[in-house]
Amino acid sequence: MQGMGATDEACPFEFNFDPATFKVGDVVSYRVTGNLSGFPFVGTLAEVHDDYVIIAPDPTKPDERYRGTRESRPEVDESEVG
Repeated sequence: MQGMGATDEACPFEFNFDPATFKVGDVVSYRVTGNLSGFPFVGTLAEVHDDYVIIAPDPTKPDERYRGTRESRPEVDESEVG
């Protein structure tokens, strides 16, 4: 995310990339399959389970949730994104 603004501008987000330490409230960078693959997205973990996570992509839409894989950059199936 660095290099997207001013030359010395740091990324405004602090991500957790360690799935072993994921907890509710962590900010993660996640990916979406299909047409959106390759684009980085930012979300907050709403739930953490043994083999998947639930991501809240937008704090202004509290009911919107995506199920993602539990890995350093969770992957969300594009069918979840609407």
